[in-house]
Amino acid sequence: MTKYNGSGDAGLKFPVSVAHVPSKGLTIKIEADEKERAQLAKNHELISVGSFTADFVITQWKKDGIKLRGHIEAQIVQACVATLEPIEAQISEDVDTVFVPENSRLARIRLDESGEMLIDAEGPDMPETFEGDQIDIGAVAEEFFELAIDPYPRKTDAEYIEIIEEDDEEVEDDVKPDSPFAGLAKLRDKN
Repeated sequence: MTKYNGSGDAGLKFPVSVAHVPSKGLTIKIEADEKERAQLAKNHELISVGSFTADFVITQWKKDGIKLRGHIEAQIVQACVATLEPIEAQISEDVDTVFVPENSRLARIRLDESGEMLIDAEGPDMPETFEGDQIDIGAVAEEFFELAIDPYPRKTDAEYIEIIEEDDEEVEDDVKPDSPFAGLAKLRDKN
């Protein structure tokens, strides 16, 4: 098992060499340190990230691809969209994805006779592609983390406040803000 405890830079980074994945698989545990959790909070507009762990198993897939399976756990604090008060949330996200080299025939989009893309909603997702011989598992973990975050967190007791915007036609002339050119005209008139 490979264990990772922080790299310090922006986001999560954990490059894995695809060429050196053993046939029995490779187990990886990522635990974000304080600096990385602060960067995750900044990257994803969160108040804070209290904890972040990812447990993965990487195995060979077909001839030159890899399969990544695992689970992400995180404790986060977000701002309520209605009141801006802090809301604690738990992230618990499964990861199951396949990566193939960018030139692999498995990464090509399938087309029918008329040139339309074939997509099976019930079938497996298309494999992700990678360049070179490494995949940044930290970046993959951060991507799945982002997908699990509630984009509109709301406290259960938050009241709905309706904001009514006035049309320009209803606003009186003396209430309308001056345009930038109106300010220039006033300066010209003073001279």
